[in-house]
Amino acid sequence: MRGSRLDDTYQTYLNRVARLLLPTAYQSQLQHIQESPKFQLLPDGTRGAAPFPGYTVITPPWEEDLENSEFYTCLKELQQKLLQQLDQGLIVTIPPDSFHLTLADLIWENAYRERQAENPEYEQQLQQLIAQSFQKYQQSTSSSNTISWQLLGLMVMPRAIGVCLAPNNQDSYEQIKQFRRSIYQNRGLIGLGVQQQYHFTAHVTLGYFAEIPPHLERDRLGNILSELNSQVLPQKAIAFCIRRAELRKFDDMTHYYRESEWPVLEF
Repeated sequence: MRGSRLDDTYQTYLNRVARLLLPTAYQSQLQHIQESPKFQLLPDGTRGAAPFPGYTVITPPWEEDLENSEFYTCLKELQQKLLQQLDQGLIVTIPPDSFHLTLADLIWENAYRERQAENPEYEQQLQQLIAQSFQKYQQSTSSSNTISWQLLGLMVMPRAIGVCLAPNNQDSYEQIKQFRRSIYQNRGLIGLGVQQQYHFTAHVTLGYFAEIPPHLERDRLGNILSELNSQVLPQKAIAFCIRRAELRKFDDMTHYYRESEWPVLEF
């Protein structure tokens, strides 16, 4: 089924994300970066978040996740170093309070707007079916081990820069993989337009690309990323513990919110 086809085995995941951090990978990825439509140029010349609504399943944002504060503090410092060293205006940074790990993308932008317009009960049905998936996962899992991941290094995406995470053990990976299957193999959610579109690459986004200068020094940028990665190495021992999954709504890429009655899963 769709939910099992796109997520790697444990070893395949480790191999794939390790390759993303190679200098040659940076040089290749930087050839294809594009301006993100998630931020727009404002009349005063700054960039602000563009409307980009939808639903997602994430870990609680940093402002509500004190247990992982040491990890997120490291990311905030890395974000600041990135901002200092990159060409001014190349990226628009994400507010650190909203740092989080996406566990399952659900639906967003035009697909979300269209479904919501067609079906006045759409949001309520989505919430009920996510609760159903959370319950199915809890009933099917036998592991009670802490889900522990760690910082691997910076990664370049087509429209953003973030940090990539790796599981600290196979059980931590398999639990998240099984959790994602409970969502993406839920036929009710598939009927609501929720489908897995990407391989799972655990990451926290630090910033989105703004306008790409025509003469961007991509080699220099790749070297900056590699150098920053070497500074990240001492922080790799900091565990990122996944203890909660929450259904959250967003209107743009800077804030993720929920109502108290919306589904939550305690791992």
